[in-house]
Amino acid sequence: MINSSALLADLKGQLKTLQGDLKERADDPTTEWGAALQREHARALKRERTGLSWTAWRDNEVDQAAVAWIVATTFVRFCEDNDLLAGATLAGTPVPVGWIAGPGDRASRARENQTAYFRVNTSHHDRDWLQQAFRVLAAQPAGAALVDPRHNPVWTAEISAEAAKGLVGFWRRTDDGGALVHDFTDSALDTRFLGDLYQDLSEHAKKTYALLQTPEFVEQFILDRSLTPAIAEFGADSLKLIDPTCGSGHFLLGAFERLNAQWAADAPGLDPKQRVRKAMDSIHGVDLNPFAVAIARFRLTVAGIQAAGEKSLVGVPELGFHLAIGDSLLGEQGGGGDRLFDDGTLDLGIDGTLDEATGDENAEFTYATEDVDEYLGILKPGCYHVVVGNPPYITVKDKVLNQKYREAYSTAAGKYALSVPFMELFFRLAIRGEAGRGAGYVGQITSNSFMKREFGRKVIEELFAGYHVDNPVDLTHVIDTSGAYIPGHGTPTVILVGRRRRPVAESIRAVLGVRGEPGQPKSPSKGLVWSEIVEQIDTPGFDGPYVSVVDLGREVLSEFPWSLSGGGAGDLKVRIDNAGKQTLGSLATQLGITAVTGEDSLYMLGSSGGGARLGVESLRKLVEGDVVRDFSIGESEYAIWPYDSELRVLRFDDLDQGSRKVFESFRSAINRRRRFGTPMVERGLTWWEWQELYTEKLRTPLTITFAFVATHNHFVLDRGGKVFKQSAPVIKLPEGATEEQHLELLGVLNSSTACFWLKQVSHNKGNGGIGGGIGDEDWEPRYEFTGTKLEEFPLPATLPRARGALLDELAREFAAVAPRSVIDRWRNEGIDENLSDALSSAAVDWSRLRERLIFEQEELDWETYGLYGLIDDDLTYAGSSVDGVMLGERAFEIRLARQVASGSETTAWFARHGSQAITELPVAWPEDYRALVEKRLALMESDRGIGLLERPEFKRRWATVPWAKQLRDALEAAILDRLEDADLWQDFQGPATSSVAQLADLLRNDDTLRALARELTGSTEPDLAAVIGSLAPTEAVPYVAAHRYKPSGLEKFREWQSVWDLQRREDAGEKVTIPVPPKYSTPDFRKVEYWKARGKLDVPKERFILYPGVGREGDTTTVLGWAGWNHRDQAIALVREVMSQRSLGAADDSLIPLVAGLVELEPWLHQWHTELEPEFGSSAAQAVTGQVDQLLSQLQVTRDDVNAWRPPAATRGRRRA
Repeated sequence: MINSSALLADLKGQLKTLQGDLKERADDPTTEWGAALQREHARALKRERTGLSWTAWRDNEVDQAAVAWIVATTFVRFCEDNDLLAGATLAGTPVPVGWIAGPGDRASRARENQTAYFRVNTSHHDRDWLQQAFRVLAAQPAGAALVDPRHNPVWTAEISAEAAKGLVGFWRRTDDGGALVHDFTDSALDTRFLGDLYQDLSEHAKKTYALLQTPEFVEQFILDRSLTPAIAEFGADSLKLIDPTCGSGHFLLGAFERLNAQWAADAPGLDPKQRVRKAMDSIHGVDLNPFAVAIARFRLTVAGIQAAGEKSLVGVPELGFHLAIGDSLLGEQGGGGDRLFDDGTLDLGIDGTLDEATGDENAEFTYATEDVDEYLGILKPGCYHVVVGNPPYITVKDKVLNQKYREAYSTAAGKYALSVPFMELFFRLAIRGEAGRGAGYVGQITSNSFMKREFGRKVIEELFAGYHVDNPVDLTHVIDTSGAYIPGHGTPTVILVGRRRRPVAESIRAVLGVRGEPGQPKSPSKGLVWSEIVEQIDTPGFDGPYVSVVDLGREVLSEFPWSLSGGGAGDLKVRIDNAGKQTLGSLATQLGITAVTGEDSLYMLGSSGGGARLGVESLRKLVEGDVVRDFSIGESEYAIWPYDSELRVLRFDDLDQGSRKVFESFRSAINRRRRFGTPMVERGLTWWEWQELYTEKLRTPLTITFAFVATHNHFVLDRGGKVFKQSAPVIKLPEGATEEQHLELLGVLNSSTACFWLKQVSHNKGNGGIGGGIGDEDWEPRYEFTGTKLEEFPLPATLPRARGALLDELAREFAAVAPRSVIDRWRNEGIDENLSDALSSAAVDWSRLRERLIFEQEELDWETYGLYGLIDDDLTYAGSSVDGVMLGERAFEIRLARQVASGSETTAWFARHGSQAITELPVAWPEDYRALVEKRLALMESDRGIGLLERPEFKRRWATVPWAKQLRDALEAAILDRLEDADLWQDFQGPATSSVAQLADLLRNDDTLRALARELTGSTEPDLAAVIGSLAPTEAVPYVAAHRYKPSGLEKFREWQSVWDLQRREDAGEKVTIPVPPKYSTPDFRKVEYWKARGKLDVPKERFILYPGVGREGDTTTVLGWAGWNHRDQAIALVREVMSQRSLGAADDSLIPLVAGLVELEPWLHQWHTELEPEFGSSAAQAVTGQVDQLLSQLQVTRDDVNAWRPPAATRGRRRA
């Protein structure tokens, strides 16, 4: 039996090899496949099936082809080991079984058969031999669709002989005992391992297609409420079921098992083969991913022959299932338009464009791998008794497809996720219930993002509310599964069940979440939350520890947003709403986004001087949501600011030189930005300004900003000088509003009451997307707090002004004693005490202020309960003996600790927040405070609403970075700042590189650096070279592309070089077409530090330049340059380094990468540095080009040769015995 995890791990290596092999062939127009791909991409662009660049589109095709080879050989191996092709014939001639490998003597037989084949076919190699195996499989009626010669890439994407030989060798590997490493022999013919292969083999496919298996227990639950009642109502005969997002076929396999069993019960005398055929005839599926469909077909085929009592594929007729490859959302023809027609196609808007593949000007474009047009009517609306599935949850990155889906589905609004149009499609495919005709059943597990995010409004208020006249929806069950542990589902989910008809009941059965799974269960199907759902769904009125079951009025679920919280949360929200005397929206003049750059990786230049190093003078602090925490705004990045003092965009010529250079260099990446779907330039905007800037929100200094995405609510008052990114929306009060008016709002917005209310109406994002994990505890998921939701936030008659003002003041004091603030004052203001004393004193103040903040927040929460009328007595502290508490000492934490001690609760709250769990009140507390906390604890037990509010998910976390970590970070940043002194990076001859040892020697008498190093190391005599050597290289990026990038990154860099060349030609007046340049990702860089410094557009924001392989005589420390040098200075320093290395006797080979660095700088020199410089007697550009020409001549190489240089592969050390 196959070891699934070991197989998957090994196949990933094979996939990488095949991808590299096929990428070369795809880029080679002289190969048949390469030429065909390039034609297909051009046609796809022309016919609006894609908007992707050639590189991005090609990578997907290469990935699909590589996976196809792996999947097809896996099929053959499974068949070999389980005798599924015994007795096979090809063109009427028996063929010897054994192609690749097998246990026992089968491997040797396979080798013998291959040798015999090569004797007859002398020009063939391993690829042809593998294709011969595929032909045998395809020759069987039941196997024809598994490696379809018309559509499967294994017939057209021909891997090289070497790659094919490696693939065959991979399958023939044996262990030390001579046994086959991957043996598929299995009497049960279990194909579940193919599901793992489908989901995890290709990271590219996983991200592109949102690959995600539906666990069997979820699939069974949905089929119980869709297929089972459909069989009871319609019967098995002629019943039709479809999964339009079938993936590897989990729902289809489950459906087949049920239908086959039903036929066995209904017609026990029926021949098993006929029974299987009838059951399979009900099965329909479509998926965009070709290898997903191939796997689903194989799994159904194996299940079918097992159910029919067969032992082999040979002689088994076609089984009769209907699985197609294509885009379900675009209908059978893969086209675009407004709506699905009755025949399952879309209004294609034929424009008479000739299809280059067929010569038919009315033929709609389909990809070579798609075969959906061969399954006529498979996507015809109103045809299915059952529609089930698990649609993808991702958004559409391809802009052309995104627009086509918008045109086809009215629910696809705003920044919609794919789950939305699929909801509409699922119901549209079902039979419409009318007089005398039963309605089709629909069941799906999907992302719950539509429930509270704005793009879900149309789904809820139009589709689910019944306003789609042609597509009526009768929701019958809405099941909150966001708290259940469902393997692989990091995105919070909901199960929807319904029928395509006018609603027949006034209520909808709803399972509401009370709390999430407390830990990862050993068996997910027996998880506490899931078990309660399954056991209690038919018990309305059930109110358990994990879910509540209710029958909600249909009108409740016809209004946006949905809130599926149980355990009394709905009643508590109503009480808060009723206590509100006005809403936040009635006070605020503006609430929402201030700024969107449209390309953060270009405009945002970091917080450590990146702008200055690039020569950019006009900068503004741009606040992001993740630094808005606990009443303070943390360290923010600086962004290029192309506006004047009146917030008007500057003319390009009026920008500072540094800004102009940055924009010019990357204009092809930003001049196509869109605003609300329309190119910015078509809206009368300039191509260099920010994508969105709502200047009216910047005209008054006072602003309340908040974290758009966070686990808890964070609102901060800013007093001016900053701009706020979309992740930090703002609340603006009327002009003239006082600071006090802002502070009273600040208090209530930061309360636990506000946190509770916001979480009822806000989208739960989980902990990180598909597969990212939702989090074991209810305080872990991140929520999306939008301005639209905040507008409706109810405000009590009285606001906690004093407490809000106090917390704001304490937070400012707290920030002032943070290590970075103390060090900055010590460096810049020259405070009298030495650094060590200043830091020691600040550490004491920092701890004291943190405890005071925690205490005052607790008082704010209890004061707010009273302001909303949730409690009758004032339970705030009126004494003066306590003004601070530590984490772990708040009333709700003591209650939580007691629950943990009793075994009724498990939590990571205390460990994650570095606090101590205590079950008894601290003895040091005075009696009056002890009594107050006891009252609070008692009320939590007696009042369900207060007990709900006083839970970790609504209480401030105070997840502050520890003092020690802040101190280390601040000391390191200060040292690095000191190392950026421009004087350190030049000598009397100009810009000069320096080794770490040389830097240490230059700074050996620097009192500031030595004081910082003493604090960092704890040594009175720190080793400056060791300190510098541990810090500076981590902030450096190599000078030449070959040292920066992996092969994928180098490919993108070459594309960028081509784009820059086209830009220069355009600047010279030539008419050229400039393609959209690619963006980089983490895997494109050799080190993650390089990626962090450069980002998606490779904008240089690092502090230093790294020169790998360059040394000094008698000095082995790292050689660095300063990233603040412009292109001229970089080139001069590099020329000097080349000369220095030559004088030290460096080998010619070691000079080639240095010359390559100069060659990469040359175009920039000729663009920016062409003025005459007396010291050269020419321009810097001419001088450097002359040096390069001379060096190339001396080294006897060309520019192409040095550009082709690659670093030698890293050698691995020998393993210890």
